[in-house]
Amino acid sequence: MTNKEVVVGYLPDEKPTIVKSLLFAVQQFLVMLPATVLAALLMKFNIPTAILTSGVATLVFLLVTKGKIPLYFGSSFSYIPAVSIVGASYYASLGQDWNSVGLIELEILGPIQIAIILSGLISIIAGVIVKYFGKDKIDKVLPAYVTGPVAAIIGLSLAGGAITGSFQIGSNGMLDTTSFLISSITLLSIIGFTSFLREGFVSQIPILLGMLVGFVLTLILDINLIGSGAGQATGFDVLNWTVFSSIPAADWSYLPAALLAIVPIALVTIPESTAHVFQLDLYVNELAERKGVKKKYDIANRLGDNLIGDGVCDIVAATLGGPAGTNYGENISASAVTKVFSTWVFGLTAVLAILFAFTPLADFASFLPAAVTNGASIYLFGIIAAQGITLMIEKKVDMFNPKNLAVIAVIFVVGIGGHYAMPNGGFPLYKINGNIVYFPAIAVAAIIGILLNLVLRIPEFIKHLKEKKENILSNDLKA
Repeated sequence: MTNKEVVVGYLPDEKPTIVKSLLFAVQQFLVMLPATVLAALLMKFNIPTAILTSGVATLVFLLVTKGKIPLYFGSSFSYIPAVSIVGASYYASLGQDWNSVGLIELEILGPIQIAIILSGLISIIAGVIVKYFGKDKIDKVLPAYVTGPVAAIIGLSLAGGAITGSFQIGSNGMLDTTSFLISSITLLSIIGFTSFLREGFVSQIPILLGMLVGFVLTLILDINLIGSGAGQATGFDVLNWTVFSSIPAADWSYLPAALLAIVPIALVTIPESTAHVFQLDLYVNELAERKGVKKKYDIANRLGDNLIGDGVCDIVAATLGGPAGTNYGENISASAVTKVFSTWVFGLTAVLAILFAFTPLADFASFLPAAVTNGASIYLFGIIAAQGITLMIEKKVDMFNPKNLAVIAVIFVVGIGGHYAMPNGGFPLYKINGNIVYFPAIAVAAIIGILLNLVLRIPEFIKHLKEKKENILSNDLKA
């Protein structure tokens, strides 16, 4: 007799027992929590609200995709530069520094929410195009040599804030050694946990573990740094940030700037979300094959539904007062390790997030020292930049093609150069009450990259039309 392999795992339409489901859900919740909290913290959003909206949005996503795509929707780091520059413009008009702001005010939150809602519409439109006309239509407008560099400069543009926050200069003109040490140990801990914890649940929460190390070190070295991250505790007040509160209070003079800065970022999250879907498809089909399941899950061909779901989730999140989001690669990795792809589990994870948001524990991030969050940010922002380069490698972008190189070069220089050389990281757009509103260099780079690519491809398009016309004439003659 031969021993048949027993394959443990759960496919999207399978349900573990209630006890196992809860344990799996807790694990997925802990995996998504650090990134969701940190992104919200850096964008000055109410943290309990961000956790709440991630849960609600995930439930909506599972509903829109009919429970076919097991993914979790959390706060996106891609929107940080755009939200930050809009917020910085507003607070500059009040004579305040954005970095010292604890929680974003409703006056500027309203325009940002409207912009996020419209960015969600971009994802929905992209999803409809993919679903009914094919993915190649999107690829022509947003090829990897456009989206890859834009994703990379998002991470690189955030690098400055992480470095200045970690390498703080004291009143004597020298490094604040305590903050520097905490940031460095936090960073090294995350790297260590990421590099050497390869198995088990702990391998999926290296960022959380690293930040805990930094927090404990702060307690030892300087307890007074607790709460220095400019987060504000708000307790159970998680529903005070909806559009129903922000719109009546909004300063609509900042709406054009918010739209121009935030809406283009949706173009970057589309390929990121696409890559996650293809990755998930491989994992699910591999598990189905090992379990001997004949059913074809075909998640890759549900890309259109996924993008529509992403867009709807952005609209839901913004309406409730949370930041824009994306489906989380961290949770995909957790599923890959545990072999748990059950959408039922992801639904329970979302419910846990909603319940957690209404507890005092949701405010714990408000006590995180700035040195800890900045140490973690160095790692996370670098990963964002690396993912942009990875995207170009995966798509086998021809780096010897002069047209491709032209687009990549312009995006990098306009995006990075503009961010660091121009005032407030953007190009002057217009004035409000004597204060200049800036158009983020990243958004400018993305738009220029898209337009430049389309212009450079005009000869190819004309050639294609001529060939198509010749084929039609040839077929007519044969007939």
